[in-house]
Amino acid sequence: MWNEVWKQHKGKVIGAGAGLFLGFIYLFFGFWDMLIFAFIVTVGCYIGGMLDRKERFPSLEDIWRYLTQKW
Repeated sequence: MWNEVWKQHKGKVIGAGAGLFLGFIYLFFGFWDMLIFAFIVTVGCYIGGMLDRKERFPSLEDIWRYLTQKW
């Protein structure tokens, strides 16, 4: 039964699990701590994706140039 649910609704199961996990973090640690935690996880996923795609990391000079051109 669980294998069928996983095969047919994989995204919903992952989304519900992530929502449950973040909900517990919110309950135990508070809203702002949850946002900081979610930001750190997002940055980690972004860096992990870059590693999976074998992309190079932007250097500090590239980041500084991007920010100074933007503002």
